[in-house]
Amino acid sequence: LRLKFCMGHFLIGSASMDCFSGCMSFLGLKQSSKGRKVVMLFGPPGAGKGTHAPKIESRMESPNLSTGDMLREAVAKGTDVGLAAKKIMNEGGLVSDEIVVGIIKDRITGSDCSKGFILDGFPRTVKQAEMLDVMLSKTGDKVDCVIEFNVPDEILEERICGRWIHKASGRSYHVKFAPPKSLQGRSPSVETMKDDATGEPLMQRPDDTAQALVKRLKEYHAQTEPILSRYKTVTHKINANQAMDKVWTDIDKVLPHLN
Repeated sequence: LRLKFCMGHFLIGSASMDCFSGCMSFLGLKQSSKGRKVVMLFGPPGAGKGTHAPKIESRMESPNLSTGDMLREAVAKGTDVGLAAKKIMNEGGLVSDEIVVGIIKDRITGSDCSKGFILDGFPRTVKQAEMLDVMLSKTGDKVDCVIEFNVPDEILEERICGRWIHKASGRSYHVKFAPPKSLQGRSPSVETMKDDATGEPLMQRPDDTAQALVKRLKEYHAQTEPILSRYKTVTHKINANQAMDKVWTDIDKVLPHLN
């Protein structure tokens, strides 16, 4: 076997790539990830991002990264940023933008992100977008495509209040538009709303109510929508207020530009 030496340690075989990455980082040098595609999914709550994200993942052969999932994973693994986030959450505080960006930075070093990745739910403010762009530039990456799911506010209440999710997988259902097989025309409840794949009970998010939606839409229009002007040259506005198959057709027309 051929041994490779790096910063005082001998490594064998495939470990040499990790060695190379570590040396680049230690020396403060940029490691290019040219060719990696970065996509953002934008839209108000209930616009359909969760419904179409699995198809986009499959189409791009790249993972859909939810900030909530990444945060829980970092805490579970006990990474440096995960431990910092856990301490703040245990104290009842809000995780800072710096920590969230740090968690994304760690996550996108994974081998499943070698072709690219999809950001869902981040950034939510202009400041977060600025921090993200700086972080991406350090590895030669940039946002290549923003898909905006556009739905009138008055349509969203019905979508939101009828939404149920499978917590473990993130699969999304709707009592009217995408009911699970278990519902069979009955009234929705924990007993009648079961995940198609596992048979496990579905749940409703605490903020999937008409009252919470008013606040969430206000925050989206005031803080998140302004981000779109930053990426206007790569933003594709999708009419998400149409049949799901037509929404996917419109999305699919955009995704080939990423290949």
